[in-house]
Amino acid sequence: MHPLHRENHLVERIGWLRAAVLGANDGIISTASLVVGVAAAAKSTDEIFVAGVAGLVAGAMAMAAGEYVSVSSQADTEQADIAREKRELAETPEAELNELTQIYVSRGVEPDLARKVAKQMTAKDAFAAHARDELGLSDHGSARPVQAAITSAITFAAGAAIPLLIAMASPMKSMAWTVSGGSLICLAVLGALGARVGGAPVLRPAVRVTFWGAFAMAATSAIGAIVGHAV
Repeated sequence: MHPLHRENHLVERIGWLRAAVLGANDGIISTASLVVGVAAAAKSTDEIFVAGVAGLVAGAMAMAAGEYVSVSSQADTEQADIAREKRELAETPEAELNELTQIYVSRGVEPDLARKVAKQMTAKDAFAAHARDELGLSDHGSARPVQAAITSAITFAAGAAIPLLIAMASPMKSMAWTVSGGSLICLAVLGALGARVGGAPVLRPAVRVTFWGAFAMAATSAIGAIVGHAV
């Protein structure tokens, strides 16, 4: 008898990994862009620091609230589907058995065998079989609003702290360039790290996030300079 082979699938990380990478990326990009934009028009480092800290706090709270609302909506939809599926299993079990059979047939199982499999799966746990094979729900893919909100807030704040620390250590004249360069390096590393943890190739995610980070900072700096001269 062969020993059991346990596999750890990377898709199990998708919930928290998505929120973590999104939060950190947003923290770096938005705060670096804010610092660079304000630096283009500000006359002192105090103004830049105050704006950066305000952006960190506001961004972290906004990320937490946005993720919680978004993922809660997903969770509400999942719960509605679950309730409907449980009701249909109780009221029309034969129709649900036929539906499960057709799902297996559509995946390449012979009709007679698909019927047997559907009966066996229904006998063991009818709802689990339908939740997985009909609704596409699983434990690692289920919506977790609180987890997503906390992860997003913490990672946003951690990401936002990077350009702030760089700004504090930089002279006023070169602050925009120093913050931009340091933040872009951090974005590239974070993009590669996120891809690595998720089991994906690292080059494309790193280039992608660096490009859009540079675009955001350049646009904000240009707007900051224009507004600063106009005011």
